[in-house]
Amino acid sequence: MTTGDPTEVGVVFAALADATRRDVVVHLSSDGPATPTQLAARLPVTRQAVAKHLAALESAGLVAVSREGREARYRFTPEPLADAMSWITDVGLQWDRRLDALRALLGEEAG
Repeated sequence: MTTGDPTEVGVVFAALADATRRDVVVHLSSDGPATPTQLAARLPVTRQAVAKHLAALESAGLVAVSREGREARYRFTPEPLADAMSWITDVGLQWDRRLDALRALLGEEAG
């Protein structure tokens, strides 16, 4: 039995499939909250492109936005990433069990 909703995990994987979005996550997780303008200064894309990437990350729950006056600041929210990692671990364990059973079966047939 896997943990986490596979649909939600899929949204996280889809959001992280883009290299620029992964770069945004790295910057937010290591440097802390930032505005789209601050992020665009660190990346080889426009502020408008960063805003679109942030919207995709926000939809996946990987970033949260707070408003300070006219300024929007984004921060990394790791919980969905932890759910995705848990899902990967669970699937890996399922495959380990299947491979162990296959090894045991092949060992019995050889012996």
